[in-house]
Amino acid sequence: MMSLQFPPVHQVFFYEFPHSREHFLETIVPNLKHSLSITLQHFFPFAGNLILFLNPNAEKKPEIRHVEGDSVAVTVAECTLDFNDLTGNHPRKCDMFYPLVPLLGRVAKVSDYLTVPLFSVQVTLFPNSGISIGITAHHSLCDATTRSDFLKAWSSIAIHGTDELFLASGSLPFYERVIKYPSSLDELVLNIPGIPAINADYQPPPLVSHTDKVRATIILTQAHITRLKKWLSTQLTTPENVSSFSVACSFMWHCIAKSHVRIGERMGDDDVERFICVVGWRSRLDPPLPQTYFGNCIGPSITTTIKITLLAGNNGFLMAAELFRKALSETVKKKNGVIEDGETVIKSAFAPVPTFNVVGTPKIKLYDLDFGCGKPKKHETISIDRLSMISVDASKESPADFEIGVSLPAKQMDALISILSEELEGTFY
Repeated sequence: MMSLQFPPVHQVFFYEFPHSREHFLETIVPNLKHSLSITLQHFFPFAGNLILFLNPNAEKKPEIRHVEGDSVAVTVAECTLDFNDLTGNHPRKCDMFYPLVPLLGRVAKVSDYLTVPLFSVQVTLFPNSGISIGITAHHSLCDATTRSDFLKAWSSIAIHGTDELFLASGSLPFYERVIKYPSSLDELVLNIPGIPAINADYQPPPLVSHTDKVRATIILTQAHITRLKKWLSTQLTTPENVSSFSVACSFMWHCIAKSHVRIGERMGDDDVERFICVVGWRSRLDPPLPQTYFGNCIGPSITTTIKITLLAGNNGFLMAAELFRKALSETVKKKNGVIEDGETVIKSAFAPVPTFNVVGTPKIKLYDLDFGCGKPKKHETISIDRLSMISVDASKESPADFEIGVSLPAKQMDALISILSEELEGTFY
């Protein structure tokens, strides 16, 4: 229900493919379509629609519906942009990536409800250089874990030609709706102040067609993270094990705040920000759910607010790490807390407070997705262009290294890259 309010997830995977258009059309496209059709037999909600009743109530809550004849739109395209430039880590204009992202189908009105397509695919050829596979998923369909399970199944079937290996792996989705929560939370979500009501004009938010932002990939190596951890262990009030993910997020939060200040933005004492990261609850619920549970089984971990000037200061990284660790600890220490404290969680998550977010997780190995062209040369989460957020994934070169996707105005990106160089190569940590 909370995910109804979020924009779709857009991802693009780039693969080297130094072959002709004819080879692409005769081999890659048929194999991707055939393997996708087999995959959808097991992950059928991807081919379904979100049903939004125009006058939702206890009997007419939003639902995902799949009926015979439902399908996924697959677009095949060709692009003349520089493949090597797009797959670099350096700053590149964000809107160069938008032609590679598929649109969801149009929302249709049927009687007293709307049907909203949930998933779409685009396969794009860069002649004699590479291909990209772009996916768009409505956030109400599933979280990153389910999306990853789907992509792993699709890539396995594309490689082997059948679903035998996938079926033998025991990774079939678990569809039972076993999570119990107070029905009053549905009404609360549907009536959050400031959230657009569901009406006949509803459309998932589109990608911005023109933006002054650029995107870059920051590599935090294992050596960087280890050094940051060691420094934190000497500074934290209660030295405990701090995860690499927490360190990476806290460090980037501090550095991006510093970039705001360096270019003369958000320097007032009243400017505050908080950090939200998503926690997976499959294994944390009591009793736990299967890891193959299909859907959204996540909840927010929310820090208290901090002044931007403090976050950007010399002790900003330490403060960020303290806030991040405290919020995460309080979130996960209570079994079923995300459900039992649902009203508090929802009201806090949607409070009108400046928020910095993170998407992705290094636990999901996106660079293992081979559809028959080898492993990806690059992965980009295009969705981060919309909000103040970063993406964090395991690196292509080493799972212990992190790839941090960042989308910022060009001037601020220049400042951030300079700050990262100063902080990571200096002697402060």
